[in-house]
This record gives sequence, structure tokens and C-alpha cells, in this order.
Amino acid sequence: MDGDFQLKEPVVIEPYNENWPKLYSEIRSQIVNQIGSLIQRIDHIGSTAVTGLSAKPIIDIQISVSDLDNIEEVASGLSEIGFEFRKDNPDLTKRYFRERAGMKRTHIHVRHSGSWSEQFNLLFRDYLREHELARNEYSKVKYQLANLYRDQREKYVEGKTKVVWDIMLKANKWSQDFGWKPSKSDL
Repeated sequence: MDGDFQLKEPVVIEPYNENWPKLYSEIRSQIVNQIGSLIQRIDHIGSTAVTGLSAKPIIDIQISVSDLDNIEEVASGLSEIGFEFRKDNPDLTKRYFRERAGMKRTHIHVRHSGSWSEQFNLLFRDYLREHELARNEYSKVKYQLANLYRDQREKYVEGKTKVVWDIMLKANKWSQDFGWKPSKSDL
């Protein structure tokens, strides 16, 4: 199964690549053309969505829907353009899809519109976009962890927990001071 493959795949962090937004845009267009009427918003999230942030070269896309329990139509549409539904994903706040073999590495996270998990990812992204020091700190930690846990993806992810929550504490204060709300969707 691909889940086993993912654990064996080395963790590689790359400097920011200006092609990442273009890759996102291409995939976003395919998704919107296929299932646009079923979704409420679509966003580029994760590190590849933050200009200047080093990242694993994986495009993360968040799709927000009104009813996460009725995912069949979304899953069918995503399947038609090459994305496989990962029913065994343990995170019950989302439905998770991955690219088929031979496609550009892509993670699609389908979440309930307005949910905490949807908002968390948008706030984290937006805070990093606006705060260079936090962006640099996060990059540094990711490089350190990738060097320590190159062949242990789960430990790499666990290792990021502290820095992510430190950033989110700052992002929460910033959101209150700034009156943050999610930017317009890419839909």
C-alpha cells in the first residue's frame, strides 16, 4: 500500500520553489473543473503555499465542503482526475486524497467548511506569509528534523509539533490584533 511507501520515502526539504504556486494552480483548475459545484472553497495550504518557506516538494490543497459525511461525489470526481481516497487516514477531521503513481506529489485535504481544522490551516499559512522571522524559524527546524529523521517520516512530523504550536500561539494573538479572517478562496 502507498501508506507503507510513504513511511519509507526519505524526508527531503528544499528551498522555496517559485513553481509551487503554478503547480497548485494547474491542479486547482482541474479540481474546480471537475467538482467545483460541490465545494465551498479551495486553498493552497502547507509550506509550498508560503513564499520563501523551505518545504517538502508536496503540493497541499484544502477543499472545503458543506457536508464531510457525504464525500462520495467529491471522491468520485477526484478519482476521475487521478486522486485516490485514503479511507484509512486516522484524522477524522478531514477526508484525505493522494495522487496516483506517476503524478506530481499532491495531498488533498477535504474539510468541513468553517471547521476548526480548516481555519487552523488557513491561519497558520497566513501568519507565515506575513511573518518572516516565524517563517525562517520554521524552515530551520524543518531542515534540522529532516537531517535527524530523514528515513523516519513520523518522527519528523512529531518533531515539528512544538514549533507549530509556538507559531500558532503567536498567530492566534496576531489574528485577534489584526482582525484576521480567511482570505478569499481560490474557487
